[in-house]
Amino acid sequence: MHELGVVIKVVKTVENFAKSNGVTNIDTIVLQIGQLSSMIPRYIEACYPAAVDGTTLENTKLEIEILPANGMCGNCRNVFNLVENKYCCPYCSGEDIEILSGKEFMIKEIVAY
Repeated sequence: MHELGVVIKVVKTVENFAKSNGVTNIDTIVLQIGQLSSMIPRYIEACYPAAVDGTTLENTKLEIEILPANGMCGNCRNVFNLVENKYCCPYCSGEDIEILSGKEFMIKEIVAY
């Protein structure tokens, strides 16, 4: 499970950002994870308590937003959700697909109080 190492890196990144910007009270960290990301949201959630234990973020909450895996058909140029349509264009049944989004993993927001 590589998620723990990634979550520890997120915690360090947020701590460094907070320190550099004089932010002392963080309530929530919001992550965006694409449907095609190698990060599994439920594993991220499971790792979070261990990653923040003993840090300045120990009492923070984690929110995860799932970003859709969108692709564009190379044949008809329509955009559609790749996961919901099993990588096959629902408009023309084309399989020549360009991935537009869904691989993201990023810190979207740090909510302070």
